[in-house]
Amino acid sequence: MKFNHVGIPTTESFEGEIDLPHLKMTVSDHENNPFGIQWQRYWEGAPYPEVVKRIPHVAFEVDDLEEAMKGHKVIIQPNSPSEGLRVAFIEVNGAPVELMQYE
Repeated sequence: MKFNHVGIPTTESFEGEIDLPHLKMTVSDHENNPFGIQWQRYWEGAPYPEVVKRIPHVAFEVDDLEEAMKGHKVIIQPNSPSEGLRVAFIEVNGAPVELMQYE
């Protein structure tokens, strides 16, 4: 696994907002800082578990998404938020973890 970013949920506006209507959320660019910090604001009706909307998550790039999910509680099933990327969320010790597989 390779660290990609840390996603921090907020209900406030933030600098550099990027609206993602197809995901019902607004994010900041995690590549604009050397630490991978990404702010996230979920829109009303966003179809994500409360643990993802309330608790920061750490995201890791993996070679095999299905293999990385094995033995973990999957809280967001594998999906493709953008071309060439598949993601899933698992819960580890009560915290969300994003697994990312670039194709």
